[in-house]
Amino acid sequence: MKVVLYSRKGCHLCENAEEMLLFHHPAAVTVDIDTAIELKQLYNLRVPVLVIDGQVALEGNFQEREIVRCLTTLAK
Repeated sequence: MKVVLYSRKGCHLCENAEEMLLFHHPAAVTVDIDTAIELKQLYNLRVPVLVIDGQVALEGNFQEREIVRCLTTLAK
């Protein structure tokens, strides 16, 4: 299962999502959208965006229980 969190520096929602994801799925990759124009255009005001196996699972202000639900549901 490939888990990617799209975020940006200085975003408190992104920082919270990164901490929760690190605890529940340490192998997740975090990508700063401001490092590529394409990513910034795609995810600009939507961050944080959690993508699991190429599908957007969560975006914006999400909670820890939602991360756990997505990870366990999609892992099956």
